[in-house]
Amino acid sequence: MFRFRYSVIIFVYIMLSRYDIQNILKLLHKEVVPAIGGNETRMVALACAKAREVLGMEPEVVKTKLSSHIIKYAMGVGIPESGGMVGIPAAIALGSLAGKLELGLELLKDITPDDCARAKQFVADKRWSVVTARNTFELVYAEVKAIAGNHQAKVILAKDYANVVYIKHDDEVLLDLRCTLATGHDRNHESDLSIARIYEFSTKCPLDSLHFLLEGARMNKKVAEMAYADDADYGLNLGKMLKGDFESRMVGQNAMPRVVSYTCAASDVRMSGVSVPLSTNSGSGNQGIAVSLPVLIFAEETLCTEAKTIRALAISNLVNIYIRQLLGKLSAHCCCVLAATGAACGITYLMGGSYEQITYAVKNQIAGAMGMVCDGCKPSCVLKLSSAVSSAFQSAMMAMENIHVASTDGIIDDDVDRSIDNLASIGRDAMLEVDNLVLNIMTDKHFF
Repeated sequence: MFRFRYSVIIFVYIMLSRYDIQNILKLLHKEVVPAIGGNETRMVALACAKAREVLGMEPEVVKTKLSSHIIKYAMGVGIPESGGMVGIPAAIALGSLAGKLELGLELLKDITPDDCARAKQFVADKRWSVVTARNTFELVYAEVKAIAGNHQAKVILAKDYANVVYIKHDDEVLLDLRCTLATGHDRNHESDLSIARIYEFSTKCPLDSLHFLLEGARMNKKVAEMAYADDADYGLNLGKMLKGDFESRMVGQNAMPRVVSYTCAASDVRMSGVSVPLSTNSGSGNQGIAVSLPVLIFAEETLCTEAKTIRALAISNLVNIYIRQLLGKLSAHCCCVLAATGAACGITYLMGGSYEQITYAVKNQIAGAMGMVCDGCKPSCVLKLSSAVSSAFQSAMMAMENIHVASTDGIIDDDVDRSIDNLASIGRDAMLEVDNLVLNIMTDKHFF
């Protein structure tokens, strides 16, 4: 009888472990995907293309209402294959004139030079407008009204970048799902993650199931290498500069500067609007870069095995997903800096760190990263990434020496998961007014 009960307990434990593994794998495949361009500009373009389709003709004027977070994240982003067009006006024009709805969020990948020329004229003729949406609590929100003659079409995307919740043609409402939207700020808890669960999953999951993370990291490395070409000129060229002769004499070319250089180089290319796929994390290219390249480059520099590299990438990616679930899709915190918390954990693991030392790395990085404000996606994000990855490297080295920020300091708690929740609470709730002020400063620069 005892053996039977013992066997049942073991069987249940094994099945629960398999359930957890499959659940977390599903989450990883959802949040770590290749993408081209920024989600926010593509969302605006998609809403405009949908409005054009509903209108049934090319719009003469397009009026948009966007959540403050969409405006902030889309304002300074280059649009791939657009001939240097940047930001929201370009997204409105290209989506309205040339966006292909059948391609979803990749609707601008086949635009032509003629499309770009027409879009530039559309922008120059001021056939567009942007205002901040005051009628919603949704962080992800785009409302578009396309007008031609006596006809108009209205489309709303909300809650997710491709989620259409409202369609109206003239006086006829064709779709209205607005009642499904949240009345408060989005908090997405899909998997009940914790640092302990992340560590257990990452060290026990079959390697074959995680190999796509290594492929994604290598994809991002190829993007970084584009910035090192002699004739390359991307963004602030920080990644390329850090590999220059002068910089090599100043700081050398060991593991840490190479980690920072590759990370910055990929961001330089990505923020320039180059049409190349990147492995993203939580819908962000820069977060995908921050969780993958520091881990991959450090692994290569220190000759880590492929198996260990893959498991470190799993830890890094999942730590960021965990933080993003608590924080929400968008926040006043610089998400590049927070994503580097995952990199700090992954590097600690590659150094041979224990679970406890990984928790130290989390605390160290949070203590240093807390408070860096996001002022939108733009080329200068690379400077924040540089600081974040340098800090992650330092946090990992401290952890390996069993040095960590104590619970007597600031928001850090003895419980590592509570420390993360404290950080998320500040970004999600307390920094909303900071976010509004940052947006006001940005929009007062007369871009719209």
